Amino acid sequence: MAGNRDLELSGGGKTRGAAHPPPPSYGTAASADSAWPAFLVPLIVLANLAMFVIIMSVNDCPNRIGRDEKCVARFLRRFSFQPLRENPLFGPASSTLEKLGALDWNKIVHEHQEWRLFTCIWLHAGVIHLLANMVSLVFIGIRLEQQFGFIRVGMLYLVSGIGGSILSSLFIQHSISVGASGALFGLLGAMLSELLTNWTIYSNKAAALFTLVVIIAVNLAVGILPHVDNFAHIGGFLSGFLLGFVLLLRPQFGWYERRYLPPGARLNSKYTVCQLFCLVFASVLLLTGYVVGLVMLFRGENGNSRCGWCHYLSCVPTSRWQCNN
Repeated sequence: MAGNRDLELSGGGKTRGAAHPPPPSYGTAASADSAWPAFLVPLIVLANLAMFVIIMSVNDCPNRIGRDEKCVARFLRRFSFQPLRENPLFGPASSTLEKLGALDWNKIVHEHQEWRLFTCIWLHAGVIHLLANMVSLVFIGIRLEQQFGFIRVGMLYLVSGIGGSILSSLFIQHSISVGASGALFGLLGAMLSELLTNWTIYSNKAAALFTLVVIIAVNLAVGILPHVDNFAHIGGFLSGFLLGFVLLLRPQFGWYERRYLPPGARLNSKYTVCQLFCLVFASVLLLTGYVVGLVMLFRGENGNSRCGWCHYLSCVPTSRWQCNN
């Protein structure tokens, strides 16, 4: 990558992300499954693809590099990629990403460009980064949208993405970061909380829980590699996990069939006490986390100064690589 500006990727970069496998399927008694048409997730995919085309057009590699260097895929002309030694993900220069809205702590705090917390979600470091995230989004997001509708999935995607940006900004202050994998981890987190809060209506729940936990653990483990923004993953996951308790509640088993019960039959409440408790508790935690995170960010605080070991969550140094900054 150019200079010391790392990028962020779902599987490699300070790119956000890991390649997420398809989510597990688990049987449910709810009759409302797959009732919603999925159109938001495809629109998000198209928006990211269109944004990447714009990024490469602005980058204009042939007019950016020196005479001694060559762009990759030069037949694409202004859409060709930076030399691989600068960006091995087949993408633009980091300065282009910074110009178009990459996450940059200094610009957010000292130049009041708070909008970067949002815009960085729509930028990608390269073709590999983009494809990894978009394939993951299709596998994860379409299933959720079919079950819960575009409004709730859209809220999960955006809130989780911004949550990942906030945590990333608090701990990574000397590199830029881009990518949608904070939002993707939020969808994974929401799948986990949805399974837990609606536990009683599912069959094969133990197997589904084990599979989902393994998928999440593997993807978070990839984040300890260098140049991967695992703080965006963790922030997105925690935001989505808590918001899932709020947005993805399902009525108890038998609630939809209440109209067929004989007169005078005893009806259960729509939601269990446990579901309602989780809803309130998760709402308080999510709101508190956002307020505390934003206050710390805009005060210019460094999360590493309050947590001396937290940097290991994003990169663990070994004999094969170092974790500079």
